[in-house]
Amino acid sequence: MPYVNIKITREGATAEQKAKLIQGVTELLRDTLGKNPATTVVVIDEVDTDNWGIGGESVTVRRKAGK
Repeated sequence: MPYVNIKITREGATAEQKAKLIQGVTELLRDTLGKNPATTVVVIDEVDTDNWGIGGESVTVRRKAGK
């Protein structure tokens, strides 16, 4: 049973976009590794940009600085 965890920043990904991610990852595992879609679990975690850091700074701070 594959378990895939996708983490994205919480910035307005639509329900339709997330559904496409879930479907696409499920199909990729089926097509590439022969995994059963019925037992494939895909979880999307949306993280606030204040809680996501790169290079010692939050994404919020980096974006305000134009990085």
